[in-house]
Amino acid sequence: MGHVYYKIWIHLVWGTKNRHHFLTKDIRNNVFKHIFGKADEKGFYIDTINGYIEHVHVLFALNPKYAVSEVVNGFKGESSHWINSMKLTPAHFA
Repeated sequence: MGHVYYKIWIHLVWGTKNRHHFLTKDIRNNVFKHIFGKADEKGFYIDTINGYIEHVHVLFALNPKYAVSEVVNGFKGESSHWINSMKLTPAHFA
């Protein structure tokens, strides 16, 4: 088989639990930088990341060797864990 070319773009959107307004501008910018850094460490390419006080959008290229659910759980779970460990919100972040 010859060379294989793939380009799989995923637009991922997730919100805070009960749509609480935890992601204020300062927190949001820190979270976005953290997600970019972790994605880069793991070899994922994020094209764009944005959001508002209760949700996040990420446009990323998916390598077909990874399951979508694996990457989504990584983005969401790791960022939530980081927010709680850094105590960026007054209450438990979910």
